[in-house]
Amino acid sequence: MRKLKTLELDRLSPNEFKSIEKTPIVLILDNVRSGLNVGSAFRTADAFALQSILLCGITATPPHREILKTAIGASATVDWTYFERVEEAVAHCKELGMSVFAIEQTDHSVALDEFVLPENKNGFALVFGNEVNGVSDVILPEIDGAIEIRQFGTKHSLNVSVSLGILVWEFWRQMRGGDF
Repeated sequence: MRKLKTLELDRLSPNEFKSIEKTPIVLILDNVRSGLNVGSAFRTADAFALQSILLCGITATPPHREILKTAIGASATVDWTYFERVEEAVAHCKELGMSVFAIEQTDHSVALDEFVLPENKNGFALVFGNEVNGVSDVILPEIDGAIEIRQFGTKHSLNVSVSLGILVWEFWRQMRGGDF
């Protein structure tokens, strides 16, 4: 066994990435205060060729020093839009016919390991909230559901970038029916 060299990874150029068909998933970052978490979202969106990222409220926007540090160029390839209020971003996705799910612990959330992706040819939007306060309460009546990641320790809290990676992977996996 040996590690692959960079030239062996079949990486797309930024122009090639812009022209490929995107995975119909939109990430909505609701007042995410850490630019490092935002940069990580861009990097994950690039890795899975996601449709776009919607940055809301106090969420940093490119070119921000911390975003650039963790995105390592993905903020230049992944489409993004800024919305002053998360309600506007959710409404935008609903108008496009997308199913919108918050990643949040609620009295009606479904555990990710029990979640079955509904059929929706228009795609999905995933809302990730503030590191302290979670997703904004105002959007809860507007979304199609809440998903949570089962946790067994004392914190019952994962970093936004970790949660984002887990959710994107699972949506991507289910959208392809387990076929890779």
